[in-house]
Amino acid sequence: MLDVCLLGTGGMMPLPYRWLTSLMMRYNGKSILIDCGEGTQIAMKEKGWSPKPIDIICFTHYHADHISGLPGMLLTMGNAERTEPLLLIGPKGLTRVVNALRVIAPELPFPIECMEIEEGNQTFEFDGFRIEAFKVNHNVLCYGYNMIIDRIGKFQLDKAMELGIPRNYWGILQKGQTVELDGKVYTPDMVLGGVRKGIKLTYCTDTRPTESIKEHASKADLFICEGMYGEPDKLVKAREYKHMTMYEAAKIAKEADVKEMWLTHYSPSLTRPEEYMGDVRKIFPASVAAKDGRSVELQFEE
Repeated sequence: MLDVCLLGTGGMMPLPYRWLTSLMMRYNGKSILIDCGEGTQIAMKEKGWSPKPIDIICFTHYHADHISGLPGMLLTMGNAERTEPLLLIGPKGLTRVVNALRVIAPELPFPIECMEIEEGNQTFEFDGFRIEAFKVNHNVLCYGYNMIIDRIGKFQLDKAMELGIPRNYWGILQKGQTVELDGKVYTPDMVLGGVRKGIKLTYCTDTRPTESIKEHASKADLFICEGMYGEPDKLVKAREYKHMTMYEAAKIAKEADVKEMWLTHYSPSLTRPEEYMGDVRKIFPASVAAKDGRSVELQFEE
């Protein structure tokens, strides 16, 4: 199960009813944050979640509405007596940007590791899940992210018993590890069925439509995408400032064959996104004009 909360849905500036961009996910004891705009901590408090256990923060790019909440977040973590390391992932320049922001948060009781994305597409492997970064098309270097939880095949009890593997080794094989016993080697494929469908979440914002988004979002369980503008006359502005309209996002969702799309990163001028959803849903019916705090538990199919 992947626990998901879209903490903030605003772009450019925070509003009384809309915090800036941030997404938080929790899986198997790990907490991951994507972007940390102004107001992220308040949105987190409103959700009832805590910043202290965050393990990883990913940044799409370094415009203020995506990273301005970081110094305060670090200070809050420090005041909560956190000592565990914090991993930050982002485009090239991450170390320089974080060091500059830390001028106002210089002393922290925990170490920070900065991991800069070096390629157009790059995968970061963790225990039980992986994060894929893929380059998009904004007016500065910017990336989208996939959160992917793979699922191995179901443990085949009859096969394990037929091979005579002692019960206390079943769990090891089930975790994908090889067992050597009495001169014999047992591999996970001997006792596991075919790979089952896992969970995939795609997140992208501040970009024009690109093939890379469609390819990486393919078959996603949840596609969270910017819908900066809903007004029909804003397409020219979206092209000029390298953003996306709600209708362009819906077209990507349809072509990528995702299960559901949440729109986010609204322009301050877009006060009522729901007004435009009728036309958006004509393109992709499973579209939602997300609001701050929208949450879901993504479950495995079986």
